[in-house]
Amino acid sequence: MSGTVTSRTRREWVRMMAAMGAGALVDGLVPREVARAASGRPPQDPVAAVRARIGAIPIQAQRLGENLTLLAGPGGNVVVLHGAEGMVLVDTFVAPAWPRLQESLKGLSGAPVKLVIDTHWHFDHTDNNAPLRAGGATLVAHENTKLRMTQPHHLAVLELDFPPSPAAALPQRVFQDAYKLEANGERVTASHVPPAHTDSDVVVRFEKANVLHTGDVFFNGRYPFIDGSTGGRIDGMIEGVGRLLSLAEADTKIVPGHGPLGTKADLVKYRDMLSTAADRVRNLKASGKSLEESIAAKPFVDLEADWGKGTFNGDGFVKVVYLTL
Repeated sequence: MSGTVTSRTRREWVRMMAAMGAGALVDGLVPREVARAASGRPPQDPVAAVRARIGAIPIQAQRLGENLTLLAGPGGNVVVLHGAEGMVLVDTFVAPAWPRLQESLKGLSGAPVKLVIDTHWHFDHTDNNAPLRAGGATLVAHENTKLRMTQPHHLAVLELDFPPSPAAALPQRVFQDAYKLEANGERVTASHVPPAHTDSDVVVRFEKANVLHTGDVFFNGRYPFIDGSTGGRIDGMIEGVGRLLSLAEADTKIVPGHGPLGTKADLVKYRDMLSTAADRVRNLKASGKSLEESIAAKPFVDLEADWGKGTFNGDGFVKVVYLTL
């Protein structure tokens, strides 16, 4: 295996958090929290609650190629390149899923995990960095991922607070533009995408298998979350999807950060939705409409059938778009 670095009200909260799970966190969060409040018991830490609920989602395996497997479930989509030279992972799920992730990896290969690529800094993609690093894996990410992981974060739109990640979870190897490696007969390239979902996004291409892991630049079949607090912006998402389209062929298997395995046609549909949403909210904002007035205008009514199937609905996405324009 070799690698080189190259230069360069509560319901709304539930809906917003759904974009960070595997489509929808878990229905029923609000009633349980309300019941807990009524009982006089102290509320559970919101981040711990989110971790626990995402972590309860089962892991499902799907073969993408001879030695490439998609593990979907507790924190989006993890891709595993496996073979005699050791495993390469893209993303790591949430912490409570660690025992099941270990089982899944053992079922794919007896070789150890040699390298992990983080697609960005969010906890549902980096939570198991520390145990993988402790097991001998090298963690690789864009330089902004490491930076963001060393900082505390208040995600106002989600009403969540994150402390800095422990030192043991930080990437040992960072890059600016791209990171390339060859392992198990496959050529892999991780490429930075200018600020889109965050300012730390990378997409990972498996050349021979013709597979593209998009990280959270692509949410398949649902409205995406865009983290404006760490550089994310709607126009950057649209530009990022354009970059993905330039890397994809008609038969490329496209792994989104969240949602089912997709195709180039799915990516085009997603790009068109983002462009439509941005234009509509931009016009409302330019006309002087406040956030509340923009939400009340219901600009995404015709998009709901295709994109509002999860708990993250159009009203929540108007807020995300408005705040990241």
